[in-house]
Amino acid sequence: MSRILIKNIACVITCDDEDRMLKNASILTEDGLISKIVQGDIDPSGCDEIIDGSGMYCYPGLINTHHHLYQMFSRNIPDVQNMELFPWLKYLYEIWKNLDTDVIRLSSLTGMGELMKYGCTTCFDHHYVFPHGSGDLLEAQFAAADELGIRMYASRGSMDLSVKDGGLPPDSVVQTTDEILKDSQAAVERFHDDSYGAMHRVALAPCSPFSVTEDLLRESAVLARQYKVRLHTHLCETIDEENFMLEREGIRPLAYMERVGWIGSDVWYAHGIHFNDEELKLLADTDTGVAHCPISNMKLSSGIARISEMVKLGVPVGLAVDGSASNDGSSMMEEMRVAFLLQRLKYSNDATSAYDILKIATRGSASILGRDDIGVIAEGKCADLFMIDSSRLELVGTELDPSGIFGTVGCKIPAELVMVNGRVTVRCGELCTIDEQHIADEANKKCREYLSKA
Repeated sequence: MSRILIKNIACVITCDDEDRMLKNASILTEDGLISKIVQGDIDPSGCDEIIDGSGMYCYPGLINTHHHLYQMFSRNIPDVQNMELFPWLKYLYEIWKNLDTDVIRLSSLTGMGELMKYGCTTCFDHHYVFPHGSGDLLEAQFAAADELGIRMYASRGSMDLSVKDGGLPPDSVVQTTDEILKDSQAAVERFHDDSYGAMHRVALAPCSPFSVTEDLLRESAVLARQYKVRLHTHLCETIDEENFMLEREGIRPLAYMERVGWIGSDVWYAHGIHFNDEELKLLADTDTGVAHCPISNMKLSSGIARISEMVKLGVPVGLAVDGSASNDGSSMMEEMRVAFLLQRLKYSNDATSAYDILKIATRGSASILGRDDIGVIAEGKCADLFMIDSSRLELVGTELDPSGIFGTVGCKIPAELVMVNGRVTVRCGELCTIDEQHIADEANKKCREYLSKA
């Protein structure tokens, strides 16, 4: 690992326990960790590289807690632009059933590449579509992450409830419970790394209560706790889901998940829009997390999550872009602004602050992923960070509050620099680790081929 010094940083927004903002600061990274951070200068002796941070605002790397990277190749489709979740899913499953390793590799490179250009240093991907004969999809994802240099938290998602059984997906993309559990165990044993600073981790993530059986949920929870990995699924995203569960089970979605053992500090849900007051208290009391996906929630007309209330109650909350087909983009910077404005719209003066949203996207996201090594700029933590250039025309007038920029002004330009695990992965707004244009051309060609099969 290299020893890198970033000096003369205009302001470091640490998101640490004291919410420190350090002006005219320096950061020294060694062996993938932050070894020193001070206001003022650090001796540059022995450094492999010295980076001038003059005029830069520096932040902890953003952490995306829910994505579907394979959907990069099914975004901006006119037929589904005005659909809500259930019909939207039924339409797109006819495309997704043709996934293969090439689609996964290229969609992962483009999706995580876009994320990283906008300050994201860790991506959790909820992959649950495993068509018969599609190849080793998780291996393709981890290979893409390694190529980019991004920290990857993958999932062995699953579906075992097809249309013929009362679910939504076609038969060709579901598996038996035994097949799923066997492959889930293999994925954890093969890819999961629970060490400090790990670049690869795995969670078990059955898709949703309306596409999996109760047996799969129960057995996945048992397996995850046996291997000490986390559990993730979609929950309380729409009123349709709520009605589906009331009709099928006679109880609300969260009560059902509690019944099958899916609650606790090792569980986080995507969306969590339609929790009632009692359910919010249960989430807080049990330390069960929520990945907030504001843009996707808007596009699919799902609703506005009660994030400001969750934060006040102590519910663990992280931020996420969700799948590219329900967002059409992969920018955590854009997600922060929409998150802040939606909470202002819903709660007015009681809304979470712009800085609170930044902390949700960093510390909060780290927390629901069960990580204490990322999400903050502090000595001993992973050297995951990004910088934006405050001198650019787009950021004129932002000096009063660098901590609130992403919620208020927003940032529509890529980061000037991104560092993951002490390695520079973005410089001057461009990816350092891949040929962007070559990958874009290859991905567009594959995308056209893939869509033509639907």
